[in-house]
Parts: sequence; structure tokens; C-alpha cells
Amino acid sequence: MFGRKKDQAPDPQITPASDEQFARFKDPQSAKGVPTPSRRAQEEARKRPLVPNDRAAAKVAARDARREEQARMRRALDTGEERFLPARDKGPQKRYARDYVDARFSLGEFVMFAALAIVLLTVIIPVRNSDGSSNNSQLIIFGLFWVMVAFVAVDVWLMSRKLKKLLAAKFGSVDSGVVWYGSMRSMQFRRLRLPKPMVRRGEWPS
Repeated sequence: MFGRKKDQAPDPQITPASDEQFARFKDPQSAKGVPTPSRRAQEEARKRPLVPNDRAAAKVAARDARREEQARMRRALDTGEERFLPARDKGPQKRYARDYVDARFSLGEFVMFAALAIVLLTVIIPVRNSDGSSNNSQLIIFGLFWVMVAFVAVDVWLMSRKLKKLLAAKFGSVDSGVVWYGSMRSMQFRRLRLPKPMVRRGEWPS
């Protein structure tokens, strides 16, 4: 007699909160009328990077980084700074080989100029004389050029032997490719060598 009737409507003031109201109570920042995201959606949202995935910006950043790296490498080729040199020029033995080659006078420095002079002379000097006889001047020039090449080969061979002995005495062993590296450098004109020479002629490395 004191209980509530089964068919009596519940009091609206004490109606339990719905799931949507409960979600809004837990997350006061959630928009009104927007369903609560599932747990899976929330986990995927947390995994997203804070920085937007902008490919154009990434390409620009990568290009700027490459330009900066190339600028540092160019400065290192001028100053000899070991940290930013290309891989082919790094190492104490290669530094020693560069200094040794730059301190000496090499015949190979002038092969390029000799070859250019021969090309010009073959254009200027005629193949035949005015009377129709063959002109031997070109043959003489070519012969002198090959004599010079032979002297250059001997000079490089002697230099490579001396460099190998110096490297072995200083470092205990010779790294692969260092002697060849020095030989190729001796064939380049001094002012065009990269990295640039850090010693004067006659200033031998210790």
C-alpha cells in the first residue's frame, strides 16, 4: 500500500542521465549533439603526428638541407676542414698525400696544357708544304708530346714509390687507394686541385 504503482511514470527530476549526457559530463569540451568517439577512434587520433604531413614543405626543407650541406662542402674544399670534406678526400693519410704532392713539382701538371697546344698546332700547321711535299712538323710535335708523356709516367711512378714509403713510415700501413689518390692529384694543375693546396712548394709534411 505504501509502494509505487508499477504503471506510475517516473519522476522527471530523478531520471537517470543518458549515455550522451554522461559523455558530455565527462568531456565538457565536446560539442553538443556530437556523438562520443569510440575508443579506437581516440587511439588513432593520438597516433597522428603533431606536424601535418605536408609533402611540399618536406621537399623544400630537404632542398634547403642539401644546399646547406653543399655550401659547407665547398667551404671545406677551400679551407681543408676535415669534417665537411667529401668521403673521397677524408682521412689523415689522404691529407698527408695531398700535402706531399702539393709540396713537390710534378711534370703531370702541364700535360693538359701540352695537349691543348698540340691541338692548336695541328690546326695551324698545314699537313703539306707549299710545294706539295709533306710537312713533318706535326710528326715532330706529336713525337715530343709522347716523350713528355713518358717522362710524366716515370715521374708519377717515382713519386708513388716515395709516397708509399713515407706513408708506411708515418702510419705503419698504407690504406687502399691512397697512393693512387696522390698520383691522380699530381696529374692536375696546382691551382685547379680540390681540396685546394694547404702547403707551398717545398713545404714538406712532417
